[in-house]
Amino acid sequence: MTKNSIDKRDFDANRPLLQDTETEQDGGSPVLAEGFGSRHSRNSGPRSDDGLLNDVVGEIVERDRRKMHKEVVRVVSFGWGVVTCLGAGSITAFSLYGPLLLTRLKYSQLQVNIVSIAAEVALYINAPLFGYLCDRYSPAPLALFSGTIFGTGYILAAFTYRSGPPVEAGGSGWPFWVMVVAFVCIGMATCCMYLSAVATCAKNFGRGKHKGMMLAVPIAAFGLSGMWQSQIGTYLFYEVLPDGSHGDLDVFKYFLFLGVLLLAIGVIGTFALRIVEDDDEYIDETVEELERSGLLEESDFFRPRSGNPATVEYGTFSDAFDQESVNLSDEEREQQRLEREQEEEERRKKNWLLNYETRIYLKDHTMWWLAAGFFLVTGPGESYINNLGTIIPTLTPISFAGTTPPAGSPSTHVSTIALTSTIARLVTGSLSDFFAPPTTHLFPPIPEGARHRHPDPAASGLTLSRMTFLLPSAILLSLGYLILASPLPISHPGIFNLTTALIGFGYGSAFSLTPILISVVWGVENFATNWGIVAMMPAAGAALWGIVYSAAYQNAMDMGDQVDGQCHGWRCYGFWAVGCTISVWVAIAAWLAAWMGWKKRGIVV
Repeated sequence: MTKNSIDKRDFDANRPLLQDTETEQDGGSPVLAEGFGSRHSRNSGPRSDDGLLNDVVGEIVERDRRKMHKEVVRVVSFGWGVVTCLGAGSITAFSLYGPLLLTRLKYSQLQVNIVSIAAEVALYINAPLFGYLCDRYSPAPLALFSGTIFGTGYILAAFTYRSGPPVEAGGSGWPFWVMVVAFVCIGMATCCMYLSAVATCAKNFGRGKHKGMMLAVPIAAFGLSGMWQSQIGTYLFYEVLPDGSHGDLDVFKYFLFLGVLLLAIGVIGTFALRIVEDDDEYIDETVEELERSGLLEESDFFRPRSGNPATVEYGTFSDAFDQESVNLSDEEREQQRLEREQEEEERRKKNWLLNYETRIYLKDHTMWWLAAGFFLVTGPGESYINNLGTIIPTLTPISFAGTTPPAGSPSTHVSTIALTSTIARLVTGSLSDFFAPPTTHLFPPIPEGARHRHPDPAASGLTLSRMTFLLPSAILLSLGYLILASPLPISHPGIFNLTTALIGFGYGSAFSLTPILISVVWGVENFATNWGIVAMMPAAGAALWGIVYSAAYQNAMDMGDQVDGQCHGWRCYGFWAVGCTISVWVAIAAWLAAWMGWKKRGIVV
């Protein structure tokens, strides 16, 4: 202990903590000892006994203020992330206006599917790129970009629809490819807006106890967006018939509404979506793990640069300063150099670690089993959502003359899918948090057959793996397709509502639990990139099953199963439904393979 140190045992209530000096300035005002003069309180008087205490209290207040500000930003970001997802899923309402593209614009069934497939491919194929940008920069630029592209896409689609059938269909409207370009923009914007919102929530709450719920809520909101938007379209943006009754959806006004709404959401998200968790802390923790494992030393991260072996590559920074540093003192110039070095070191460390984790992720065979199952589940689901509007007429008896088909209206089924999907995402996300065992993730990588590096934390009460929620949900999904593939919907069209509910529940569970599993197994540092890679799979699935459906539909029409240009009967969709059922069964097998791989390496999910 130094001579000037004050120990708590030396405290004397009758002795001031800060002693006056012998000298006085300007009329006898006492001067505090050097080092304390700048901290005394204005109201402390000539003998400020509580100056140090005021400093401590001030620091505590400032710390609490920063903590409160951080929590407010976290909550606001989460709230706006949910609002963003509520708007971003507008593409899920495609069945609301898909049939009108067939009848009003004279598109063929294949062309309608090309429009939806173009949006799906643009949505999913860009997910790795947007995820990469979100991880390495921030969600804010992606939010602004998504709002701009959304507005462009929907406004272009609105005026394309208003122009009428294209020339090749006997009209004078804009070419078919313009509508495809518009929906490519809509698909890209959907991906960008969704990832910016979900990544914000994942990184702000990904290390907390309720990470599953915090991810499930915005993901559920994404599924719910199709429901409320379809209802808005049905009850607000409709054509008025000559007798004053409601007609079909006014697609032009509906597209303009979505364009303006999503542009506003994106612009606000630029300022509202903020990551407040300390990414550097997570990065440092993982780097320390890698250092202890010896893997970091084997990389070129710590290798010295050529010509200066004493200098570590990631910790070096040029000694050249800008013009502003000329007027600084030597101490300030050195401090500036050290700060720049530290910033450069942290940036290089983060980039190296994220790239390293991406390589490990892509080499992990369990990731590919997980992705294969996601592909086999979501492909049929996307195809079902996009073609709801044309499946309903196939179940309608030719002699039916009412206004609402016995199988239900497209807006009703869109709402059913949105509701069941939302319920599934919330239920599976929250229950998986409540019952899931203490988890261990993969980094640093663990060799095949080796035990995980830390013993399992003790678990109290009943625990259930997240896979025990995912696999039964997939079974329910396959049951929905199996009912559709049976003769029941033809004789009892009302049962089609049960098919929609089962498919919506299974589809929603897959989209909720898959990203949660990715965050649990591979961590949250590189979450947007990792989830973006797997989220790319539905693009191929939607294209594949959309083409299968279109081919079966057109083949049935060519065989005579049509009335007034629309297909009727089991052959319009039956073989496609059988294929979807088998696809989901294969997905269950793929997910079981991934689960077994995690168990062998001691990864608890």
